[in-house]
Amino acid sequence: MTAAAPRPLVVVGDVLLDQDIDGEATRLAPDAPAPVVDVDVDRSRPGGAGLAATLAARQGRDVVLVTALGDDTASQTVRNALTPGVRLVELPLDGTLPVKTRIRAGGRPLVRVDRGGGTPGNPGPDALAALRDARAVLVADYGRGTAVALRRQLGAAARRVPLVWDPHPRGEQPVPGARLATPSAAEARALLGSARHALSGDADSLHAHGGRGARLAERWRAAAVAVTLGELGAVLALPHRENPMYVPAPHLAQGDPCGAGDCFAATAAGALADGALPEEAVQLAVAEAAEFVTAGGAGNPALWDLPGGPGPHPTELRRPADAHALAEAVRARGGTVVATGGCFDLLHAGHVGLLQNARRIGDCLIVCVNSDDSVGRLKGPGRPINPVADRIRVLSGLGCVDAVAVFDEDTPEPLLRRLRPDVWVKGGDYSADALPETAVLRDWGGQALVLPYLDGRSTTELARRAALGPHTSTQPPATSPLHPRR
Repeated sequence: MTAAAPRPLVVVGDVLLDQDIDGEATRLAPDAPAPVVDVDVDRSRPGGAGLAATLAARQGRDVVLVTALGDDTASQTVRNALTPGVRLVELPLDGTLPVKTRIRAGGRPLVRVDRGGGTPGNPGPDALAALRDARAVLVADYGRGTAVALRRQLGAAARRVPLVWDPHPRGEQPVPGARLATPSAAEARALLGSARHALSGDADSLHAHGGRGARLAERWRAAAVAVTLGELGAVLALPHRENPMYVPAPHLAQGDPCGAGDCFAATAAGALADGALPEEAVQLAVAEAAEFVTAGGAGNPALWDLPGGPGPHPTELRRPADAHALAEAVRARGGTVVATGGCFDLLHAGHVGLLQNARRIGDCLIVCVNSDDSVGRLKGPGRPINPVADRIRVLSGLGCVDAVAVFDEDTPEPLLRRLRPDVWVKGGDYSADALPETAVLRDWGGQALVLPYLDGRSTTELARRAALGPHTSTQPPATSPLHPRR
């Protein structure tokens, strides 16, 4: 018997055509004090709900996009540009598709030009069937009318499956029963009116953002509202709950933020479709949005230039799949590869300080970790305390760590010869010349550095205190070894 096909994630909303015109501005126009942009690149791509659907499909999901398209050139461009992972269900469009054009010089926006617009018509049977068969629904409302045309069906869907609503100040209110709404901080202020609803005179505190989210959740009868805060992460608010949950970004995302909200909403919808709680969905969405921005946002050509598929996952765009690929990529663009190594059996403050300082030296940090067998030979019976899979997961969770590589030998020298880092970092109070890896790095012109290490912290000491019981002092010993323990 043939298994039933998995139910799709259905994205409902307004598609736009986004254009990026990039070039250089080195002179002013002769007839006005306006910069002249010499165009290098002119790209067009689906925006709005089209971008959200593309990002959802990149998770490997079956995605249906329900939107209004017309007979104009912009609509046809969107049809041609949508990834094969997105199945398109169209509503008629009376008018033309909206087009947003960003003109940038040296990567900095100079002006945005908006044109076009139309009114969606009545949904056909295919659109109604898509919502009936949905596993989850994402509403990407850009205030252009698609959510209005399907509001009754969206309300019914919210009673059956997880529904995420990404609202717009000029759009519809989320239907009652939405599992999660995802306004930005600016949108939340606009939807409530910031002057009347600022708390304690501080309109931008985390408490104020959470308060706005809770009030919106009550107004909309939504299960939860996540107010997105850009590079700061998000605040998750539940109705009638006094204290919101703050979800910080895993690292400072520096890049083009265009499309970050769509990435956040698409990731959250996919997580809820898989059975995640709102808290889990928001944590994953914050992390993916940060990776997306770091990779270049919606303007990243890798999202659209890969034929035959939806393109790589955001994490793959920022961070190659393994340490060797990362080292090659960083070197190819003229960057500095930094590496360090150790057992990292119980991660402590000394480790974290060393890793943070090491990352500041170059453009990526690769951590070389002893395998379980290697740790056992070095440390003796009972070690490692944590298996290598757990140690990799903990290290990878640090924002300062870009990749982790495992070696099975007693020293990392064979691994270093393959990675060929520019800088090898260790912590301690001995000289760099005394490091056994120094001679290896000289073979390709690398150098070894010794960074300050937080005295008195070691895995061995932590394990000893844990074995002695809870009454053992947690203060570091008065004297510390010359060579820090890993």
